Amino acid sequence: MSLHLVVALLMLLAAAMHAGWNLFVKGNGDRLSAITAVMSGGAVLSALALPFVDPPARASWIFILLSILVHLGYYAGLLGAYRHGDLSHAYPIARGSAPLLVAIVAAPLAGEWLSPLQCVGVALISLGIVSLAFEHGWPKGDHGRSVLYALATAVFIMGYSVIDGMGVRRSGNALGYIAWLFALEAIPLLLITLAIRRHAFFRHIGAHWKTAGAGALLSCGAYGLAIWGMSIGTLAGIVGLRETSVLFGAAFGAMFLGERFGWKRAAAAIAVVVGNLVLQFG
Repeated sequence: MSLHLVVALLMLLAAAMHAGWNLFVKGNGDRLSAITAVMSGGAVLSALALPFVDPPARASWIFILLSILVHLGYYAGLLGAYRHGDLSHAYPIARGSAPLLVAIVAAPLAGEWLSPLQCVGVALISLGIVSLAFEHGWPKGDHGRSVLYALATAVFIMGYSVIDGMGVRRSGNALGYIAWLFALEAIPLLLITLAIRRHAFFRHIGAHWKTAGAGALLSCGAYGLAIWGMSIGTLAGIVGLRETSVLFGAAFGAMFLGERFGWKRAAAAIAVVVGNLVLQFG
């Protein structure tokens, strides 16, 4: 089996894991506490791994710090999108716009220029995923504000994806980069949550610690695999595969939450699959 195929399969696994932990958040009313619990659990797991991995090279630490800051913006944007709208609108816009933005930014910053055919592939991926947001028509009322938050979230997804992709390539040790990023990333988010929702957060931990633990494992595995993939493959290619998590989320919603998986979702899935094939092999 070629390395290219192994990486692609692992990125699909990462996408499924990402959809899995987001399913936990989707089913919880207090999403700030849910996200913080998952990220804090991941930080504990990563901190336990630190004695067993070599630290990343000095040149990569600035990328770790930048990624932490951009992740805070991502969480703020995502929570704002959830607050003003529905997950089914906000999430596909945020995740679906990211591959296109990454392809645009990675060209000058990482020197990863795509062929015209690969650009078509990226466009198909983004259009397929974003189309899920309009499965039931154009968002109305306050949902319009949710769309703006979702687009801002997409910019943050692009930001941390490009930053971590460039950072892990300078780290000399992907595992060290991943472990230190995950161990430190949750600290500012946890401090903010404790400052504004301390009692709600501890109630959430008491009631959902098993779910938070499972979410932490899935979250670490999902983004850890993605960062490792970006140390080997192109940023746009890895992000394109990773954002199939939205399709896994739609499938999981149909399987576990009783949501309908109709022809529009099937058409979106076909567009994303074809787009990824064109991007990877075009």
